[in-house]
Amino acid sequence: MNKKPHVLIVEDEKKLASLLADYLAVSEYSTSCIHDGLEVGPWLSEQHTDVILLDLMLPGKNGIEICNSIRQTSQVPIIMVTAKVEEIDRLLGLEIGADDYICKPFSPKEVVARVKALLRRASAIRSSSNISLPFIIDANRMIMAIDQQAIALTSVEFQMLSLLSSEPSRIFSRDQLMNTCYTDHRIVSARTIDSHIKKLRKKIAVIGNENWIQSVYGVGYKLVV
Repeated sequence: MNKKPHVLIVEDEKKLASLLADYLAVSEYSTSCIHDGLEVGPWLSEQHTDVILLDLMLPGKNGIEICNSIRQTSQVPIIMVTAKVEEIDRLLGLEIGADDYICKPFSPKEVVARVKALLRRASAIRSSSNISLPFIIDANRMIMAIDQQAIALTSVEFQMLSLLSSEPSRIFSRDQLMNTCYTDHRIVSARTIDSHIKKLRKKIAVIGNENWIQSVYGVGYKLVV
């Protein structure tokens, strides 16, 4: 029997935490709930989780401090949860080392969808670790590196490169790239994907070869290294 993926819910609103746990359970996830920021570190030192839902505003220790602390020793996927609109730009930039964010109020179904998408991306990155690539993808710092040279990536660029790198030479459609990068189901055109790829190629050209990402006319993109 396959072990259920585990989600650690760090949320001080106990009713909300319980609701999320119920929705995740229906989708075959096991869960644990923590309501105080000071309890996260001790819990993680003794327990394993596959993804963390981390509220920004917590008693004892806030989400940013917790995320920074976790990133010192772990690459566990983290989804930040916030009700503070003014924090969105910071979270979007992933300056704190989180992998995704979601805003309150939200639909529990959307949270489950985000968890599923993030675990798929994490699995793709783990799979790619067994593939010989001429570069390194650093999830902690959101960078691509070759030798001592590195380039910073946006969240979308990082997710695109991670997906393409998971299976070199496989053609990924624009829809697949779109679904990987925009888990909130916003309306995004194919031109938006093309624009992100163009910017990613320019960045790669600084330390590597922009032709590593090749277009397949009428289909999508593939990584050829």
